Amino acid sequence: MTTTPTDVISEALGHRAGKVIAVHLSYASRAAQRGRTPTEASYFLKASSSITGPGTVTRPEGTELLVFEGEIALVIGTAARNVTEEQAWSHVGWVTAGNDMGLLDLRAADKGSNTRSKSGDGMTALGPVLLDASRLDPTRIGLRTRVDGNTVQDDSTVGMLFSLGYFIADLSRVMTLEPGDVILTGTPAGSSVMKPGQSVSVEVYSLDEHTLTTGELTTTVVAGPALGPTGSQPAADDTQRIDAWGSAEAAGLEPAPAPFVLTEDLRERLGRLAVSTISSQLRRRGYPGTSIDGVHPLVPGSRMVGTARTLRYIAYRPDLFTTHGGGYNAQKRAVDAIGEGEILVMEARGIPTAGTLGDVLALRAKVRGATGIITDGAVRDAAAVAEVGLPVMCACAHPSVLGRVHVPWETDVTITCGGTAVQPGDVIVADDDGAVVIPPSLVIEVIESSEQQEHEEVFIAEMVAAGHPVDGLFPLNAHWRERYETWRDNQD
Repeated sequence: MTTTPTDVISEALGHRAGKVIAVHLSYASRAAQRGRTPTEASYFLKASSSITGPGTVTRPEGTELLVFEGEIALVIGTAARNVTEEQAWSHVGWVTAGNDMGLLDLRAADKGSNTRSKSGDGMTALGPVLLDASRLDPTRIGLRTRVDGNTVQDDSTVGMLFSLGYFIADLSRVMTLEPGDVILTGTPAGSSVMKPGQSVSVEVYSLDEHTLTTGELTTTVVAGPALGPTGSQPAADDTQRIDAWGSAEAAGLEPAPAPFVLTEDLRERLGRLAVSTISSQLRRRGYPGTSIDGVHPLVPGSRMVGTARTLRYIAYRPDLFTTHGGGYNAQKRAVDAIGEGEILVMEARGIPTAGTLGDVLALRAKVRGATGIITDGAVRDAAAVAEVGLPVMCACAHPSVLGRVHVPWETDVTITCGGTAVQPGDVIVADDDGAVVIPPSLVIEVIESSEQQEHEEVFIAEMVAAGHPVDGLFPLNAHWRERYETWRDNQD
């Protein structure tokens, strides 16, 4: 897909570069843009035949999502195998500018491998010169990308989630990094779509010595013929367009609806409502099965209002417990990830013969700011859990550890707890009557209707206390509704 087959690495080595390993999310700015921050680096491979230098890249007819990603490219100078992060930089021979391009119209059929979408000829532009790595501080390398002369990316290794040495040490645990291998270290926020006629220029430089620079690696997009008919054909949907352009607005699409936020005001209003009232309002809206059945407060009088995070246990099997039950398993990860105002809801299949929560994890959740924990299984060390002061709802207490019947399997997925479906982000309200699950889209109308219902019930209770029969009063018929409205107006 390029008219410029030579590149600076091939010229320096006398042969084509070796492996091309690209990093997914690596900059804090990009992670913020994507709405997720990885705890570990992840990678994909690009074909070495995709490497080129400055020049042109072709966007085939019938495609629209040719993307650029300005990156710092590392070129291995000496073989690295099982090196430490501290040793890693000594194995880097050169640093240069990289443009990790891709044709995202081909991504769907790649199933995450990026083989076709990222490995086309000319999709890895490098150059225009190699910088001696020994002259650079790996923590002080800048990156700048311009489109048609306008700066669209301006970041540095200071803004990276992982060090450059981390990538080398991590990869060298499982493979030998050989001289001439290239590591594309990820792109900051600002990458987007290129159109025919546009030029993208990437520059890498020392933050401490700005004259130590690669100069601009410039790639110009040209229109080309359509790809051949064999195999999957280019296709783009709105999800791919948003990913390629960086936002719905940039892609010319209607912005996605703002995610539901359980504000402090909504939280307080829910906290004043009885779970029984909320349950009746959900039933009226066609949601009769939203109660988490079979659970009760470990400490009577406890209340919870919050958004759900989820954890699912599966049935015990020795081999699966070996792979998923020990170490930093899903149970511990779920508790460590719980945030302010959230409720961890556990699917324990309603089995009461093994604890799914103990005092240490309850304390960790409380420290993290959790509102509470609900499990349709058992709690161990129940008295100690109660003393932690975190509201907990469970089926019962049991002394056994979870490895007797459970394997902690996965987090933040749709689960079934106490017979009802719970998704991450659902709103949970619990009191002595039990717990109910409110879909976020219904929260505001359920609150308003529940407040109205409870206000009416205050009037009804007063009338019953005054000796009136409930027939026609509960629920209100037309006569009693008129009297209620008069009473309500006088209350105001």
